[in-house]
Amino acid sequence: MHLLLPKIQKRIFKKFYQFPFIKHQNDVAYQEAVNQHQPNLPTISKDDLELVEKIYYEGVAITSLDALGITPNNQILQTAKHLSSQIEPDINSIHHQYVIHASPQQIMQHSEIFLWGLEQRLLNITEHYLGLPVAYHGTYFRRDIANKLEQGSRRWHLDPEDRKVLKIIIYVNDVSESQGPFQYIPLSFTEKIVQSLKYTYGYISNQTMQQIIPPDNYKSCIGSAGTVIFAGTGSIFHRGKPPEASDRFTIFFDYTSRRKRELFYINNTLPRQDLLQLSQNLNMRQKQCLFWQDYLF
Repeated sequence: MHLLLPKIQKRIFKKFYQFPFIKHQNDVAYQEAVNQHQPNLPTISKDDLELVEKIYYEGVAITSLDALGITPNNQILQTAKHLSSQIEPDINSIHHQYVIHASPQQIMQHSEIFLWGLEQRLLNITEHYLGLPVAYHGTYFRRDIANKLEQGSRRWHLDPEDRKVLKIIIYVNDVSESQGPFQYIPLSFTEKIVQSLKYTYGYISNQTMQQIIPPDNYKSCIGSAGTVIFAGTGSIFHRGKPPEASDRFTIFFDYTSRRKRELFYINNTLPRQDLLQLSQNLNMRQKQCLFWQDYLF
C-alpha cells in the first residue's frame, strides 16, 4: 500500500481520531453522510440484498462466479489460471518469501481481471454495503507460497483504510483447509476481541489470538476454483491461513468509500497513466469509482 501520510503521521492522526469528542463528531458526520446517500443507493435484486445483509451481520458472504452470472466470469478464471503459470517465486529468497504478486505490467496484459472489479453488479453490491459512493482501489493477483511462515497478512488483523472496507476474493485454484483458506472471526467475536485488546490497528499472531479465543471459532472459507468471497475486512479479524499442501492463487479486489475524512490511504494498484488507458470504454459511474480521488467528499 502507498500511504497518503508517512507512518508516523498516520499513527498520530489515528490516535487523534480516537479522542472521545473527536470520535463523536466524526461518528455523527459519518452517519449523516450515510443517511443523505441512502436515497441514492442503486436498485439491487433480492438475492444481492441478502448477500449484502450477510456481509453486514456475519462479516463474510460466499458465492461463486457461476452463481454471480456476470458475463465475463468464465473469461476471468481462464485468464487468471494462465497468469498463475507466469508468477514464479524468487529462487534466491524462496526460504523467507511467503507471497508473490503479479506485476502491474502483468495486470495490464490481462486487463479483463482489473476491469471485472468495475462490473456494475459488483459496484451496486459494494455501494449497498458501504452505504456511500464507492472507491475502487484496484486488484492484485497473489500466489501464497506453501510454507509455515506467519508474516504480513497471514497474521490476524483488521483493514484500517476506512470505517468499512470490502474485499472481493476469487479462488483461482481449489482451496482446502491445508491450502491456505481465507479465515475470519465472526463479527460478534471480533467486537469482543477489539475491546479485550484495546485494538486499533496492526497484526496479531495466531498464538496470541488462540489465547483470547478458541480456534474452534475461526471460520475457514474453503471452496473450488471460482469461489467468490465478499469480506468486510474492516470489521472482522481475518488472515490468510499459511498454505501447506500447495500454493494458493487468489485475486483480490479492494473497495472503500470516497469519504475523505479518516481515509488514510491512496493505494491504487496501477499508476494513473494505466488507469487512463483502461478507462476509455467505461461509463461515468465506473470512471468515478476508478478515479475516486477526484470525487472525494
